[in-house]
Amino acid sequence: MRKFADSSAAILERNGIPFGDLDLLVPHQANVRIIDAARDRLGLPDEKVVKNIARYGNTTAATIPLALGTALDEGRLRRGQLVLLAAVGAGFTVGTALVRWTGFPWK
Repeated sequence: MRKFADSSAAILERNGIPFGDLDLLVPHQANVRIIDAARDRLGLPDEKVVKNIARYGNTTAATIPLALGTALDEGRLRRGQLVLLAAVGAGFTVGTALVRWTGFPWK
């Protein structure tokens, strides 16, 4: 949980982005406890965090793409938004990507 949140904070800091400017956090859906702990640690409101683990479970490598789909379906992901993608693997590896969402090229 700590590495997940620390990595997310580090990428925002490295890019000079305050937490409040982040539009959406799309985390790996390993378990809701990790997602909620990272959200709390980052000080983000629940509406800025995509959670769909209750619907799909932990689908490993597909969690972030499925969560992006959930955000699109719910109207929470729109062009121009600043989106943080964050993943963990067995608690030992962490990866984050900060993207400006431009949509899919085929839409």
